[in-house]
Amino acid sequence: MTAEKNPILFGRTAGLSEKVNNFCPGCLHGIAQRLVAESIDRLGLIGQTVGITPVGCAVIAYEFYSCDMVQAAHGRAPAVATGLKRARPENTIFTYQGDGDLASIGMAETIHAATRGENITVIFINNAIYGMTGGQLAPTSLPGQITQTSPYGRDVKVAGNPIRVCELLSSLDGVALAQRVTVNSPSNVRKAGKAIRKAFEYQNEGLGFTIVEILTTCPTNWGLAPNKALGWLEDNLIPYYPLGVYKDIKAGE
Repeated sequence: MTAEKNPILFGRTAGLSEKVNNFCPGCLHGIAQRLVAESIDRLGLIGQTVGITPVGCAVIAYEFYSCDMVQAAHGRAPAVATGLKRARPENTIFTYQGDGDLASIGMAETIHAATRGENITVIFINNAIYGMTGGQLAPTSLPGQITQTSPYGRDVKVAGNPIRVCELLSSLDGVALAQRVTVNSPSNVRKAGKAIRKAFEYQNEGLGFTIVEILTTCPTNWGLAPNKALGWLEDNLIPYYPLGVYKDIKAGE
């Protein structure tokens, strides 16, 4: 068939700006952000969506989305999202947060927004390390994982055990959806996209707090080449943080 007879099947989603992202080679932030942008585009939500990005690698996300964006203080994105949603309940509100931000300084905001059933969506990027600030031990760093602040590996007797966020939040009554995905392969990218769209749909139905945790790589701070980082994710992160739906309020309907 000629090119003229073939429709364009893949291109820039209207949910993204024309700004070229500047994430490290092999970082999966770009894929995760595209999936969020595609979701708000496919659901026709660009004009009514507001995103909140705090400190960390997520902080530059406001340059890449076509919707309105607000920058929050470190860890405070769920609190800002709560205020926005209560002031503008007709808007679709999401946060985009890393594991250091959400599960450390922002854990209180996350848990209390979830248990109150705030009608917001959290996109949680888990690469098991602090990214932009130098590669320190994060709340999600694995036992034995080497970081800048655990050069001999995470010692759980000293630093405690990693936090499994979806498992923790799934126990709270205000949570409508808690799902863990990854974007390390085409099939997993498709599954992640469906999870994000479901989270936005549940928000627009007024069902409560939704969170999609995305396991990603950090080749720079892991000290690995991009292809090796994908292998490390598959061999280490996924076994410790199993993929799947941990809570779905509509399951079984």
